[in-house]
Amino acid sequence: MENKKKVLLAFSGGLDTSFAVKYLTEDLGYEVHTAIANTGGFSEEELAVIADKANRLGAASHATLDVTDDYYNRSIRFMIAGNVLRNGTYPISVSSERIFQALAIIDYAKKIGADAVAHGSTGAGNDQVRF
Repeated sequence: MENKKKVLLAFSGGLDTSFAVKYLTEDLGYEVHTAIANTGGFSEEELAVIADKANRLGAASHATLDVTDDYYNRSIRFMIAGNVLRNGTYPISVSSERIFQALAIIDYAKKIGADAVAHGSTGAGNDQVRF
C-alpha cells in the first residue's frame, strides 16, 4: 500500500478551507490534517464547531493551537501601549496576527511530520490552494 503524503491545512472552517479539505483529499490524494491557530478571536463553542466541520469533511485529524498568550505577550501589549494604528485609523493587529498563526501552523506541521502546508484564501484575490 502506498503511503499518502501528509499535508497540514490551516483551517478556519470557512468556504475556502472547507473546499481545500475536499480538494486535497479527493482530487490530489493527500492525507489532510487540519489546524486552527487561535489568537483569541474564537469562543470554545466556535472552536468545537470548526473541529467538527473538519472531521465531517474528512480530515484525518484536527488541532486547535492556542497562541493567545504568546500573541498578547509578544505583540498586542506593545501595540496597545504604543497606540499603533494603520493610517491613523485602526489597529494593525491583523497583520501581526498572521505571523503568529503561521509560526504555530509550521511548528505543528513539523510535530506531526507533514510533507506540506496549505491554506485556502480568496480574500486577497488569490483563488488557489497555496503550499
